[in-house]
Amino acid sequence: QVQFVESGGGLVQPGGSLRLSCEASGIKFSAYTMGWYRQAPGKERELVADISSSGGATTYRDSVKGRFTILRENAKNTVYLQMTSLKPEDTAVYYCRRTNIRDAWGQGTQVTVSS
Repeated sequence: QVQFVESGGGLVQPGGSLRLSCEASGIKFSAYTMGWYRQAPGKERELVADISSSGGATTYRDSVKGRFTILRENAKNTVYLQMTSLKPEDTAVYYCRRTNIRDAWGQGTQVTVSS
């Protein structure tokens, strides 16, 4: 059974940092490009960043470039999202998933940026 378990969210002040983790199971993790997505209240879910199977290539949406870094450890079946200089508009539930497979979504992890 394919499963993604996200963790690491929380409440942080503007300008703060968080590191999200997502552990995958039930797949050959190292074979897939992985993505971090987010969904803010009342908005569509959007792709934030993705990373190639080897970790050698990454892409980011414009609004997070220079602030977020996506990383992966294939030996641990885990993908990370390091977030710095957080802004209130980054508030959302964050999810991970393979980018080219319509997997079921995990429970996500809530990130709230507020003073």
